[in-house]
Amino acid sequence: MSRTLVSSLWPTFTHLPRLPRLPFHRAFAMTSRDDFKQAPHKLLVIPGPIEVADEVLFANAHPSMSHVSPDFIPVFGDCIRMTREVLYTKEGQPFLISGSGTLGWDQVAANLVEPGENVLVLHSGYFGDSFTECLETYGAKVDQVKAEIGAAVEQQEIETALKAKKYKAITFTHVDTSTGVLSDAKTIAETVRRVSPETLVIMDGVCSVASEEIKMDDWDIDVVLTASQKGLGTPPGLSILVASKNAIKTFEARKTPVTSYYSSWKKWLPIMKAYENGSGAYFATPPVNLIYAFHASLSQITRSSPSLEERFKLHKQVSQKIKGLAAELGIKQVPLDSNYAANGMTALYFPAGVTASDIVGPLGKKGIIVAGGLHTAIKDKYFRIGHMGVTVVDEKRGDVDNLVSSLREILTAALQK
Repeated sequence: MSRTLVSSLWPTFTHLPRLPRLPFHRAFAMTSRDDFKQAPHKLLVIPGPIEVADEVLFANAHPSMSHVSPDFIPVFGDCIRMTREVLYTKEGQPFLISGSGTLGWDQVAANLVEPGENVLVLHSGYFGDSFTECLETYGAKVDQVKAEIGAAVEQQEIETALKAKKYKAITFTHVDTSTGVLSDAKTIAETVRRVSPETLVIMDGVCSVASEEIKMDDWDIDVVLTASQKGLGTPPGLSILVASKNAIKTFEARKTPVTSYYSSWKKWLPIMKAYENGSGAYFATPPVNLIYAFHASLSQITRSSPSLEERFKLHKQVSQKIKGLAAELGIKQVPLDSNYAANGMTALYFPAGVTASDIVGPLGKKGIIVAGGLHTAIKDKYFRIGHMGVTVVDEKRGDVDNLVSSLREILTAALQK
């Protein structure tokens, strides 16, 4: 552009009206936490993501902050410590990494299993196949023990498999989100320690942590992996994994290089230790705002009322209430045995002649969002309800009463078609 043309245009810009200058503090000030309320929205009761508390969402809106700021470092350190409390572990090493719960599978496969080693996967639904695919991607040789739909793998089957072959690790999905089946973590670990004590016990706890009791140390679990958006009551985006001392020793003793860059504990372990010890460190930028939100949620879970133990009781009570309504109306659960049905979610078959359009759609119109089926073999035959976190523990919100009354109305109408 010529100087003449620029000169001819310049007066046009200079004659534009000047906008009033706003005071800095007014333009950028945030509301206080006590005043903050979420915008009206439909009630989200799927098996994750779940509703989050106002305090958590407010924390997620924290002003942008350096990941090595003196203000942020103790927040990250507190999250590491409080994560241990949720799992009743004193010695477990948490890894809080930007990613989904699926990243936990990659961490296990890349750090604890070397190419060619055997892994036994206990299959109680959709996620057994997914974990298998992940492990095989990293070179593991995987065998599955597969339960029928709605069931957990029997202990005798686990024992038989462990006696037939030496396995580096055994994995199980504590609550399979596709079926609502709750596996007996304590008994699985006991069976492994009795039959094959050197085998690592790996729990996929994405849909169970903070809604089901997990005593990592007492039960001798080597890895619990989970994510932020379910029982932990935080927006999605944070992969959370806790490794036992035994798991860390196994990682340190591996003979071949770690088979991932981003998932490598060689990279992440120094970062976690630094933040817990009060100093910043860098490998990849942590999700700063999400850590603030996670801190707010963990503080509610571990430092507030109801207590962690009371939270587990409330999850059981609400679960029984929803499952009791289904039984009253003659609606069948996907879990074949109520003793192996999750407390943080419910999976229900559609009654004969009823489809998703008769239940899921009408619930949506009433402002309640539930989930359709996920397990490929029965995908169109059932639906799923999530009841965890703030929806369960904060009775003043009225979420459970709203859900139960709406379910009763919609299910009754569907049965009268």
